[in-house]
Parts: sequence; C-alpha cells; structure tokens
Amino acid sequence: MKKHSVAKMVLTAGVAAACVWGMAGCSAEETSEPTGLTGGVAATVNGVEIAEDDVTLAVESVRTNYGITDEASWADWMHTYGYTSETVRSEVIDGYVEQELVRQGAEAAGIVIDAAEIDSYVNSMKSQFEDDEAWLTALTGAGFADEAEYRETIETSLVVERFEQTFTVDAEPAEEDLLMYAQMYASSFDGAKKSSHILFDAADEALAQEVLDKINSGELAFADAAAEYSMDGSAADGGNVGWDALTTFVTEYQTGLDALEVGEVSGLVTSQFGIHIIQCTDVYTAPEEMTSLDGFPQEFYDIVYDMLYEQMCADEYQAWLDEQLESGDIVINDMPEGLSYYVDMEAYEAEHAADNAPEDATVEGDVEASADGTEAEGAAAEGEDAAAEGEADTAEQPAAE
Repeated sequence: MKKHSVAKMVLTAGVAAACVWGMAGCSAEETSEPTGLTGGVAATVNGVEIAEDDVTLAVESVRTNYGITDEASWADWMHTYGYTSETVRSEVIDGYVEQELVRQGAEAAGIVIDAAEIDSYVNSMKSQFEDDEAWLTALTGAGFADEAEYRETIETSLVVERFEQTFTVDAEPAEEDLLMYAQMYASSFDGAKKSSHILFDAADEALAQEVLDKINSGELAFADAAAEYSMDGSAADGGNVGWDALTTFVTEYQTGLDALEVGEVSGLVTSQFGIHIIQCTDVYTAPEEMTSLDGFPQEFYDIVYDMLYEQMCADEYQAWLDEQLESGDIVINDMPEGLSYYVDMEAYEAEHAADNAPEDATVEGDVEASADGTEAEGAAAEGEDAAAEGEADTAEQPAAE
C-alpha cells in the first residue's frame, strides 16, 4: 500500500495547486482555527523555534483539503496509509526542519528574492479570480490566512529553488550512466517522428501548391524550398522543427505528419498558423535491447544528459541537507496532549479488528484468547506491522513536480 506523504502535501506542494483546493470549494469556515491549538514549541533548528501550532495548522490544512476533518474519516485515512498521530506530527516537523535549514543556508548564501518578482507571481494568480473577495476565499480555502501569508509561501518557494540551483557539479555524467538513462527512456521515444516544414501565409495557397509541385517533381529540394519560402525561423535550418515526442504540434500538423513515412512529403496542410508542406525526415524505433548509444538521436541524448546532470546536482544538494541534519543543533520536543488531530490509533485498531472478527467465533475461543491474550496482541501486532510497512513505502502522493 503506497503512503501519502504528509510533509510533501503540506510543505512542498506548489502554491498554485494549493489555490486549486480553494477553487474546488473549500470555504473559510472549513479552515477556521481548530480548538486543539496548544501553543508551545515543536522543535528548534539551530536556535530557531518551530511553533507547535504551525504544525497543527499544517496538519489541519491537509485534513480540510482532503475532506477528512471528522475523527472517524481521519482515523480511517491514517489506518489506510499506515500513520499514527505521532508519525503525522513527526513527518510534518521533519518537513519544517528541512525548510528552516534551507532558509538558513540560503541566507548564508546571500539569496534574496526581489519583491517585484513575488508581485508578479501573486498578481498572475490573483488575476484568475473575478474580485478580491473570490481571491480571499480561494486563499483561505487553501489554508492561507491572507495574501501576506501566501506571499511568504511564494518567497519561500523561490528561495528554496534558487538555493538548490547553487549546487552544481563539475564532473560530466559517466557514459555507463547515460546508457542506463537512455535504456530507461528509449521506449518513451519509440515511434517518434522528426519533421521539417515550409510555412506559407494562409492567403498564399497558389504559391504553396506551386512549390509543392516543384518538390514532388524533383525540381526543388525540400530544404532549399524551406530556406527560400518558409515564413518562420525554421527556414534557416531547412525547415527542421524537430521530433514530435519533444514538441506539441497543432492537431492538423500532427495528423499530417502521422500519415507520412520517412522521406515522404505531405499535401497542403492548413492550420491556425497558415499552410504547411510537411516532410518526415526520421522515425525512431527503440531497440528491444539497447547495448550502446549508437543510433540514439542527439536530441534524445541531450534530454537524458540533462536529466542525469540535474540528478547529480540534486544529489549534491541532498548531501548538503543530510550533513546539516546530522550536524545541526536540532531538538524535537515531545508531543503535547490535546492536539486537534490526535486519535488513539491503538484503540482504533482494536475496534477495527473487533468489527472484522468472524461472526461465528465461539465463546470458548473468546475465553481462551482472553486467557492468554495472544489473539488481541496478535491483531495489534499485525496492525503495527502494516503501519510499519506503510511507512517504509514512501512513494510520493500526487500533490501537485
């Protein structure tokens, strides 16, 4: 069973995605402050405090967004994904700790986000709502107290992004790693077609037909025709517009290309951009077994190269973060009583096991189980094992990459 990552949902979901929750119908009333705010400090990171109430409000935001605000549905959710109230709190605190370490690292690196850049992000999102009231409703529905808090989230996201970009590596990706990545992604490029085109104005149909006739008769080479007649920037490269696997073409163009084999030229194809003459210049067929990079198109090679290099940089960043977690002065305080999201999962598991017990269980069997306690303990152990397995499987829940 794959587990939803609470920290991921709370701390790394895109802010635009968070507003979608508001647009989907969460109301300000649904995100009113819970009664279980305890005050106090959940953790300290190199002397910086993480408020317990911030952790609580983050968890409550997740509960609201997923419609699991009542205790029964919240307990069901935790049971399904292998959580307890304690592990939920721990995971959210871990997210805040990492966030604070990154903030401190970015500050030391001198990273500052210009207010105008934040304004641009906020105004772009705000423009999608009809008025300020609708905007505020979306913000509160997404768990933000007001626009100021939303701006802080935008700023934090940009700081993290810029800080991560400071981690680079001088080494080139190894050939064996590039081959491994190519093997992983070759099938996604299978059947891709590369093409060139000549683009005419919609009013120049007669000219387009004349050029097409010359190409078909062999009087004019396609690349030369593109250089002479095409209206767009691809003319300088013989009309080359690349692989359809790496580009989204308009429907009319893609349909025209789909009908072509390598070397074939289409008729006149009309789209919103004008009139196209299309030539299919290559088709990629992924080998059943890829043993070398020979024959792997350069454009696809560049894609996997960039992916691998970005992963190498991400590994550098993660190594820095791991070192900060190891060497930093980080204190996690005990979980206080009275938290709004607390559920006694041991009691829940016991009740859940009882509800699912066979109806024909005998009195004698119940007495024997009560005498040695093995049945109840076994059920509890199985629940704990399931929870442990759920925690071990940390595949990310879609949030919102």
